[in-house]
Amino acid sequence: MSKEKVKVYTYTRVSTAMQTDGYSLDAQKARLKAFADYNNYEIVETYEDAGKSGKSIEGRMEFNRMMEDIKSGKDGVSYVLVFKLSRFGRNAADVLSTLQVMQDFGVNLICVEDGIDSSKDAGKLMISVLSAVAEIERENIRIQTMEGRIQKAREGKWNGGFAPYGYQLVGGRLEINEEEAPAIRVIFDQYVHTDIGSNGIAKYLENHGIRKVQRQNGKNPLFDAHLVRLILKNPVYCGKIAYGRRKTEKVHGTRNEYHLVEQDNYILVDGLHESIVSEDVWQTAQVKLAQAKKYEHINKAKDTRTHLLSGIVRCPVCGAGMYGNKSIKRKKDGTKYKDFYYYGCKHRTMIRGHKCDYRKQIREELLDDAVAEVIVKLVSNPKFAAMMQEKINQKVDTAAIDQELANYEKQLRQHYAVKSKLAEEIDSLDPDDKHYIKRKADLDDRLYRMYDKIEDVESKQIEARAKKQTIEAEKLTGDNIYKVLIYFEKLYSVMSETERRQLMETLISEIQVYEDRQPSGQWLKSIKFKLPIIEEDMDLSLDNDGHVEAVCQITRE
Repeated sequence: MSKEKVKVYTYTRVSTAMQTDGYSLDAQKARLKAFADYNNYEIVETYEDAGKSGKSIEGRMEFNRMMEDIKSGKDGVSYVLVFKLSRFGRNAADVLSTLQVMQDFGVNLICVEDGIDSSKDAGKLMISVLSAVAEIERENIRIQTMEGRIQKAREGKWNGGFAPYGYQLVGGRLEINEEEAPAIRVIFDQYVHTDIGSNGIAKYLENHGIRKVQRQNGKNPLFDAHLVRLILKNPVYCGKIAYGRRKTEKVHGTRNEYHLVEQDNYILVDGLHESIVSEDVWQTAQVKLAQAKKYEHINKAKDTRTHLLSGIVRCPVCGAGMYGNKSIKRKKDGTKYKDFYYYGCKHRTMIRGHKCDYRKQIREELLDDAVAEVIVKLVSNPKFAAMMQEKINQKVDTAAIDQELANYEKQLRQHYAVKSKLAEEIDSLDPDDKHYIKRKADLDDRLYRMYDKIEDVESKQIEARAKKQTIEAEKLTGDNIYKVLIYFEKLYSVMSETERRQLMETLISEIQVYEDRQPSGQWLKSIKFKLPIIEEDMDLSLDNDGHVEAVCQITRE
């Protein structure tokens, strides 16, 4: 009577399609089959993960399916065969915890090439040592790879991966793709020379029939707002190479979860490739991006009505924004009577762990009219009109910021001169000089430090330009608002809902309402204005004897 064969699973893995380590899936499977045949083992199931990293067990679908089969006792196996321990995993904690689970269900691990059997006395000890070594090796490979990429970046070379949209890789070097580049030029031109943001640009491209060329790393034919922002931020389009703009960091409190975090300090050097847009255009885009703290909000609701004070009104209980909404009033027989528009606290339902008990609905028309009435009464005061006219005539002093920008320009000229001199010294070194390597290393180090200085000054220059434009924009915006306020009553009556909303957003910082409707019928308690239009707090009386406090609040966003 022949002895019953021991049942086993086999598991194989390669980290990339390139399979540069020489352990292809076919090679691993052939070795495992030969081992099983020699030892009279029956392979009842084969699991393989192609193109999967060994840094963790997460994301390896076949590995996880194998573990579920072991836990269920599906085939009654005694062993899992792997070619080498590194194919099983490179994270020591994962390897040991997974092995413990396997042994809890009576299954052991055999690493054929390493000669390890976890069912033997010394097996688990060897697995502990080798898995730790594999993890260290993985970290060393990562560091070496990173250092190589840093060096390539400093030399102005592309670091691998897909070429950014607008470019193509030719012999490992970026070259402009003239089929894609026009879209990049349009994006920068629209962003720099118009007032539209990333959402508006995405719509502009779609309306003008400008669509993405299909690639292997993307199927969406449209430019969405997120992609537009990524393009605008990428210095590759002005002829630069950046490295380290985003860093993979471990999510705090987890073992194998990571996320990308944008970095303030990163390598930025002149690239070997041709730029699609000028550096001045790119810098101007960065200034505008630095000012843009809030992106356009896309209202996906079916209700297309413009809610005049949505988000500006504050909940009297929790302080969160109150947003415009609609409910349908019905007759007793259930038929529709009319649409009722109201402001309600956004936390009436649970949002991101916040919930507010304030359930009252403030009729939009009532609050909107009260706010408009306050502004009309405010600007109708002759003293107030005179004060506004005086503010219009004030000049903006940018002398200090202009001097700061001039200093940065001077520093950059000096730094670029030093950089050019260092590059010339490196080129003039004699390779036959016995100190050639040390001399070149010293000069390279000085050159890299000079790149860091240039990058630092350029960042400060962008911030200073943004500050100057903000000051000038505030003056311009202030002048326009003051002029609008003088003629507010006449203009407001002919404005569209969208124009009224834009005016309120520019003019008002915050509106406070009473928790309960007042005996006068009013909800409005106070208004805080963004611009310095009021010298002191004013108590204004409404037509129905309600009183509203108008407060000046200067904001800098």
